[in-house]
Amino acid sequence: SYAGKRKPAAEWVSIPRLALGASAGPGALAAAERAVGDMQFAPRWLRRNDLDPAMLSVIEVEGDSMDPTLRDGDEILVDRTPRPLRAGIHVVRLDDALLVKRLEPAGERLRMISDNHAYPAIEREAGEVEVIGRVVWKGGRL
Repeated sequence: SYAGKRKPAAEWVSIPRLALGASAGPGALAAAERAVGDMQFAPRWLRRNDLDPAMLSVIEVEGDSMDPTLRDGDEILVDRTPRPLRAGIHVVRLDDALLVKRLEPAGERLRMISDNHAYPAIEREAGEVEVIGRVVWKGGRL
């Protein structure tokens, strides 16, 4: 059977799944970061992508502003490793709300873009936005 061919648990790394969502919509209020389970990732994949398990967490996307890239209910792997900011999809805290947006640094300003064109871009001074981490993986329903 397929279950008999499964790799032993020691060959997987547990990444905490946090009890908060990153809104891809109007914005969810940030909750206390507490684990409500975990997801398993292959250590080889993590190493190949230069990801430190201690700096990773999994959260659920809420809302539709990042459709079709990220959908409501998708799980995303967020890398909180401090790195120079570059364009890409990030989780940010803005006005106490946790958002998932496509970021475009523009000097001292930061553009937060929704992939769903029904939502306007948000532009703020970089100091007004706390970048939590970069989205490095997604999983979800087809």
